[in-house]
Amino acid sequence: MKIAIGCDHAAFQLKEKLKPYLSSKGYEIKDFGCYSEERADYPDFAHPVANAVESGEFDRGLLLCGSGNGINMTANKHKGIRSALCWTAEIAELARLHNDANILTLPARYISEEEAKKCLDVFFTTAFEGGRHTERVKKITEGC
Repeated sequence: MKIAIGCDHAAFQLKEKLKPYLSSKGYEIKDFGCYSEERADYPDFAHPVANAVESGEFDRGLLLCGSGNGINMTANKHKGIRSALCWTAEIAELARLHNDANILTLPARYISEEEAKKCLDVFFTTAFEGGRHTERVKKITEGC
């Protein structure tokens, strides 16, 4: 699986801890930035990650910012993106099972490294359940 990753300055430290963890699991990752703790605007990284996932160049995405909200809202402006803000593994699992989320967003200031890793594990291994959820997911972009 190919995973596109992006964050702002508030999430840089957590992103740097999660990259080797994902690589150790066999995932191919590409870091779209940011590359330091110097102030950075989350849309500058959310859009490239969302484009990479939307185009099919990458299978899924991982986005992080301080609260997770701004970067998540930005990614969800893309028609083919279903980005889910998750802070527990259970929420991450449901985002995949019921919503076919293709980007996981984490709130770096409000999640531990351990819980973030649990979210990664479940998000990147859980398949979409389909069934009754398929029609609901289709309705997400019908009005766009």
